[in-house]
Amino acid sequence: MSNARDIIVRPLITEKTMKMQEADNKVTFEVARSANKTQVRIAIEEIFNVKVEKVNIVNVRPKTKKVGKYEGKTSAVRKAIVKLAAGHKINLI
Repeated sequence: MSNARDIIVRPLITEKTMKMQEADNKVTFEVARSANKTQVRIAIEEIFNVKVEKVNIVNVRPKTKKVGKYEGKTSAVRKAIVKLAAGHKINLI
């Protein structure tokens, strides 16, 4: 995976992630399943031109959902919670 855009799939914008961004300067992204912390750090710094302080990665397992009589599973997601250095900011909205 040499391209930074292949590693970072999309930003995850929820109420919880917005609170984390305001309080702790942390931004959350969905990343490729094979990406590691170092690759995520390099990709974020390259795409957004910011200094990354720390990267945490969470594997979210699929959940079973039911709609009427139909049952299925959500897709598994790999999330990266990126803490930015002081003075750096990413505006996702």
